[in-house]
Amino acid sequence: MSNLQLRVISAVVLAIITLSLTWFGGLPFRLLCAVMAAVIFYEWTRMSRPAEATGLGFLPEALLVVLIGALIAGLAASWLLALVVVVVAAAAIAASVRKTGQWDAAGLAYASVSGLSLALLRDGDRSGLVAILFLFAVVWATDIFAYFVGRTVGGPKLAPSISPGKTRSGALGGAVGGVVAGLILAAVAGVGNLAFLGLVALVLSIVAQAGDLFESWIKRRHGCKDSGALIPGHGGVMDRVDGLVAAAFALYVIGWISATADHPAQGLFPV
Repeated sequence: MSNLQLRVISAVVLAIITLSLTWFGGLPFRLLCAVMAAVIFYEWTRMSRPAEATGLGFLPEALLVVLIGALIAGLAASWLLALVVVVVAAAAIAASVRKTGQWDAAGLAYASVSGLSLALLRDGDRSGLVAILFLFAVVWATDIFAYFVGRTVGGPKLAPSISPGKTRSGALGGAVGGVVAGLILAAVAGVGNLAFLGLVALVLSIVAQAGDLFESWIKRRHGCKDSGALIPGHGGVMDRVDGLVAAAFALYVIGWISATADHPAQGLFPV
């Protein structure tokens, strides 16, 4: 089986699983977010730690388990966000005292915020479902359009020192595709504030591409081609969700400003 076939099959299987759990919401979706956060942290430490052992022992992993347990239990956003601060601060202080594991605190922040943003956006109502589907539409369309426009048009590179394959034309095409896909999803869902959501979609598309570049920088910084090998033909989980988790955090913050920390989708998608 060719690498392209593996990529297509893996993408279809992942999409089916993700969309199914997104539809159910609640505990099934929180479990998905918890697993994703755990795998992201594993891949982060796999890249950033010079060896399998760490001078911090299993402290970062134990802190992540506490956070994941709170996420699965469905704690209120205020408690979850406070716990993230405590967990990251504890890892950073331990790393400073022991002069080792300097990247672990950043990895905990990245993994935990990724899982929390998605879980809190989805919540358990229809607004949360539309919010996640809107997010998927924007990020996936951005990836697809950026790839095909970049290959077709070419032109100057976007960030050659970080990701030599990305072009400015691809970034622009991705942004346009993301906005169009987001507006179509919002219109089909019956959401009325399309002008504002078009601006939100543009922000999410830009943030998603920045998240992609950030993960590429992390891999280059640690001399890794892929974050892992869990997904056949695709590499690691971080390789697949780098733009998604960055955009999810941005959408969560926008929703928080528009509504509340516990129900961020209700202010953006009043359906």
